[in-house]
Amino acid sequence: MKRSFFTAICLLLISCLSMTAQVRDANFKREMLLGVKAGISIPNMAFSPVIQQNTWLGYTAGIAMRYTEEKIFGLIIEANFTQRGWDEFFEYDPYQYRRVLNYVEIPFMTHIYFGSDKFRGFVNLGPQLGIMISDTKSANFDTQNLPSFSNPNTIKESYELPIKNNIDYGITGGLGAELRMNKHIFMIEGRYYFGLGDIFGNRKSDVFYGSSANRGFLVTLAYMFSVWK
Repeated sequence: MKRSFFTAICLLLISCLSMTAQVRDANFKREMLLGVKAGISIPNMAFSPVIQQNTWLGYTAGIAMRYTEEKIFGLIIEANFTQRGWDEFFEYDPYQYRRVLNYVEIPFMTHIYFGSDKFRGFVNLGPQLGIMISDTKSANFDTQNLPSFSNPNTIKESYELPIKNNIDYGITGGLGAELRMNKHIFMIEGRYYFGLGDIFGNRKSDVFYGSSANRGFLVTLAYMFSVWK
């Protein structure tokens, strides 16, 4: 079901590209932008059975290319380093546990914009693929010789559970604004990622049989410049 939804979004994006190519205005000046971006990641995980989590901040940075083919419509492809994972909330114990999953992520999005030649708002939406490149754990207790927990629902197997799926996929979308100064463009964007893949096994016999998917927000600043127009 999740893969079917991801495939449907990809096919919708391809359909939009096809329709745009057919109705392109010959008088519109196409534009190619290149740039860099950086900001904060506010990740969490959709676990089932549930793990209560704290809000925590990671970081993200990357490069981007944007091609504007039509008035109000363009395409974006990015390559970003993003920190994801979770920070467990212990309501009754003085424990801390955080697991940081570092990804290289490649979103491919439609870009819809509105506004003037100087100031624009925009909406980005599309599929995203991610490759996990590292997995680090930090805790103030021994995760291989566990202490007693006050919460009987603590999922003890999670602390040393190995990642099963290093490839992640999902849907990402965001809202933003940009200031255009001739060939120089400055942007701010808030984006949400809805992961459709599970990082752990999801069979009935697995610890997280229901879900173990990435979620989270990104808030970024970007600088781009016009290569040609």
